[in-house]
Amino acid sequence: MSSQRKIIVHHLADSRSQRILWLLEELELPYLVRRYERDRKTLLAPPALAKIHPLGKSPTVEVDGRVLIESGAIAEYLVATAGDRLNPTGVEERLRYRMFLHYAEGSLMPPLLAMLVLRRLGPFGWPARPTIRRLIDQQLAWLDGELTRRPWFAGNEFSAADIMMSFPLEAARDRAGLDEKRAHLWDWLARIQARPAYQAALRSGGAYRYSGMPKRA
Repeated sequence: MSSQRKIIVHHLADSRSQRILWLLEELELPYLVRRYERDRKTLLAPPALAKIHPLGKSPTVEVDGRVLIESGAIAEYLVATAGDRLNPTGVEERLRYRMFLHYAEGSLMPPLLAMLVLRRLGPFGWPARPTIRRLIDQQLAWLDGELTRRPWFAGNEFSAADIMMSFPLEAARDRAGLDEKRAHLWDWLARIQARPAYQAALRSGGAYRYSGMPKRA
């Protein structure tokens, strides 16, 4: 990617766009950040985001005036245009890379979003909580098992798939019972949050509720 290319990240607090800031830091690509705060009552994105893209969601990224949405698509684009950095080279590793790149949003996030909605419903959401929790627990057990086979989701090397997996697993720790009992996931969370580029993205994006590992008892 040319150093002259202008990248603007429209960053909503406590959102998936934190991953894009982190990815850009890992890729060492220069970018600008425009921050947006959620509505204090509804926690929704402000109307200003809809002026950038009609859906008004984050992440929304502008590259030389072209507006991009969808975390996985943005990640693939940035990785490809940065010379395929953070994309594994082995055949099996690339298969896992692509699977986890899209699994993060396609399979793991939906039950986590459902749990968020059910929690906000209070007592009205209680009957459905056990079902959603079982769906989440099933996925967390599988993911923890995957990390017994390799240190990172795609293979032996850190990749953009780990960046994509960060938000749902940080959210699972916050609201879906992910804790130290899932030792391999817990260790993975500690390792990603210790990366210099992750910390740089926090400084760039501002306060992020899902950062920081709880202290051990």
